[in-house]
Amino acid sequence: MTLKQVKTHLETINSLKFQLPDGSIVPSHFHVTEVGQVSKDFIDCGGTLRHEKVVNFQLWSADDKDHRLQPKKLKNIIQLSEKKLFIDDRLEVEVEYQGDTIGKYHLDFKDGAFHLVSTLTDCLAKDKCGISEPEVQEETTCAPGSGCC
Repeated sequence: MTLKQVKTHLETINSLKFQLPDGSIVPSHFHVTEVGQVSKDFIDCGGTLRHEKVVNFQLWSADDKDHRLQPKKLKNIIQLSEKKLFIDDRLEVEVEYQGDTIGKYHLDFKDGAFHLVSTLTDCLAKDKCGISEPEVQEETTCAPGSGCC
């Protein structure tokens, strides 16, 4: 989800709700402690130079049980970040949230809530590393001798 999409969704809701991949809900007294832009320059295992840039939200739950961040306030924080950090709202948003360790998630929106979507590591140079993509098995409904194949 892009930052622009996040801002659009913030216009449609009255309260903020973030759901984790396991279905549990981030406590309603969470804080957004950071809105930033993260750039990563790296070389993959095949020797290709790569550049990534994302908008990063960090969610944090504290003992402040009375805290409730409202959609309008988050939108104001985002707008300030865009202005001060020159953030392009077409960038994808990633979310950091503390579990057993800091987890990084993609973001989705459905049924009035933001959903944290698990991320996975992957080899970006499979062709250079000799790793083949899994073959997709196509289902056929043709019976042998039917002439449809």
